[in-house]
Amino acid sequence: MNPQERKQDDNQIDTYRRRLLGGGAALAGAATLGPGVFFTSVARAKPDDQPVSSEVRWGFLIDTNKCADNCNDCVTACEKENGWGSGSADEQHSRPDQKAQWIRKVTVRDKRTDHSMSLPMMCQHCAHPPCVDVCPTGASMKRADGIVLVDKHICIGCRYCMMACPYKARSFVHEDLEHQREYAPRGKGTVESCNLCVHRVDKDEIPACAEACEEKAILFGNLNDANSEIARRLASEPSTEIRGDLRLDLGVRYQGI
Repeated sequence: MNPQERKQDDNQIDTYRRRLLGGGAALAGAATLGPGVFFTSVARAKPDDQPVSSEVRWGFLIDTNKCADNCNDCVTACEKENGWGSGSADEQHSRPDQKAQWIRKVTVRDKRTDHSMSLPMMCQHCAHPPCVDVCPTGASMKRADGIVLVDKHICIGCRYCMMACPYKARSFVHEDLEHQREYAPRGKGTVESCNLCVHRVDKDEIPACAEACEEKAILFGNLNDANSEIARRLASEPSTEIRGDLRLDLGVRYQGI
């Protein structure tokens, strides 16, 4: 290659780098980010002309009195909506302790009375999320409206966030993936968790788990809106934050525990 050709080639590389790394550049279409990590698109949280606002804070109020022990409708709905769990490629090969768990049913028992109850456990969308505090790349983040997310494009799989989460709400993808949802990208070697069905929320729809619950045990809404049903109930009825002693100001509250 002569000097002139080499110069032209270097200019093309520099142009590519600027497009990829320049301020405000957006990755679109298919992108390969490393061995086993492939995304078909970048999920957009909101149109540019409709930015999220801290005036809104999304959350759940879960009534455990309505939550049956043998009911997994919320889990099944989340799996189907976001493409993890039953039927997914990683579900077929991962060890039981390595399977994804965006949402899971757990049993809580009072040692003094032996009373037990079943409840769904997912990311609690903390106002002060420990996962965000420990993330070295900024992949773990909290939107202005309180939704805690993982940016798979900059997650390096260190799993610090998994260790920091008091609720064991995050999973690590160990296997190659197939048939991903375009709006819910996943990737081998990255961490994932409940994203509050952000793609639905941004279209003024409720999360899949709340929609699927026939007993209406999962109430979704704006915690900051005094006129919303969830805010009215929180103001008039007792509720509990799991590990409230940590003072993380959770976006998920429970009744009946």
